[in-house]
Amino acid sequence: MNRQILGLLQEDPRLSMAALARQVGMSTSAVTERVDRLRSDGVVVGWRLEVDPAALGLPVTAYARMRPGPGQLAKVTALVPDVAEVTECHRITGDDCFLLKLHVASMAHLAEVLDRLSVHGQLTTSIVVSTPVPLRSVALPST
Repeated sequence: MNRQILGLLQEDPRLSMAALARQVGMSTSAVTERVDRLRSDGVVVGWRLEVDPAALGLPVTAYARMRPGPGQLAKVTALVPDVAEVTECHRITGDDCFLLKLHVASMAHLAEVLDRLSVHGQLTTSIVVSTPVPLRSVALPST
C-alpha cells in the first residue's frame, strides 16, 4: 500500500489526503497516518516545486567537475552552498571530488561563476545541450 501511495504522490505531490485516500481505498486518517510515517521514516523528504530556470532568465545549464587543490576541500565544501548559481552539489568518487550543476544567464555569467570557484581547484565544465530525460521521480521497487 505504501508503494501505491508513494507512486500517486510522485505523480501529483499536491494531491489532497482525501483524494489520495479515495484512490487507494482507505480512510483519509489512515492515509494521513501512513504519509506522516513515511515522512518521519525519511522516505518522503519534502515536496518539490519544479521551476524552469530558462523562464527565470537562466537559460544556460552546465555541470562542472571540481578537483580541489591541496588543502582546499573544506573551503570548497563551505563555499559552494553560498553560490546561488549552484543548484546541486554532489561529493563523488574518482579523480574529481565534486559534481556541480549550475544555472546561469549567459556564457559570461558562467565564466564569472567558474572564476570564483577555480581559485580553489581545477574545474572541468560541460554545457547541457538538451535533456532527453528530465528530472523524474525515483523508480519504486516492485517488491
